[in-house]
Amino acid sequence: MGKIICAGLGPGDPDLISVRADRALRTAAHVAYFRKAGRRGQARQIVQDLLPADAAEYPMEYPVTTEIPFDSREYNDLLATFYDDWAARLEELAKDRDIVVLCEGDPFFYGSFMHLYVRLRGRVEIEVIPGIPGMTGCWNVTGNPVTWGDDVMSVLMGTLPESDLTRHMQGADALVIMKTGRNLPKIRSALARAGRLQDAWLIERGTMPGERVIRLQEVEDRDCPYFAIVMVHGQGRRPELQISGARIPGAAQ
Repeated sequence: MGKIICAGLGPGDPDLISVRADRALRTAAHVAYFRKAGRRGQARQIVQDLLPADAAEYPMEYPVTTEIPFDSREYNDLLATFYDDWAARLEELAKDRDIVVLCEGDPFFYGSFMHLYVRLRGRVEIEVIPGIPGMTGCWNVTGNPVTWGDDVMSVLMGTLPESDLTRHMQGADALVIMKTGRNLPKIRSALARAGRLQDAWLIERGTMPGERVIRLQEVEDRDCPYFAIVMVHGQGRRPELQISGARIPGAAQ
């Protein structure tokens, strides 16, 4: 009897993969991973130098990505069928072998594997190896802490309506906006309405080759890569020594 092992791969740099995930990858005989049709897949690219040369591979190609609206009935049905079919296939494969499923970031943080997990739970043994979320890698490459003291951080999806984005942006100290891409103009508009645009950063391909860190105001309204995050750092409470109301030079900032 085999099991399904989902390996969280972290934000993109192979050096940020956990020791536990690295061990599973280097001994994997069967590997499954998500990818867009016609593409190699980002998860597969991350582990290029880690998998055994003779590992059997099972690319799970999405039937649809951005071709039709994500909130349409057709999109829902296509993805549901896709996850149902692959859950059944992985269950069958795991009857006599271990299957390692690759997942960027952390499998339980907006990862595609979650949709397989809820279908397979109770039907087959599953091991989930945590990974560093992509946003963690992104706020580290900005060179600034993302939250201080009592800061409240909100993680938003760029697919939300602009009014919802604006409302959440106004109510949080630190912001992480995922699923940017073609949603970037809407995200920019919501940040401007919330009075946060001047503090926003765009991080493209954080920790990966081609990494770019730039203030959002300096970027044109255009589609940005899928692996991009918009971020606003919190500026909350922190201990600073003061004498007569003046901050002492060299104190924490």
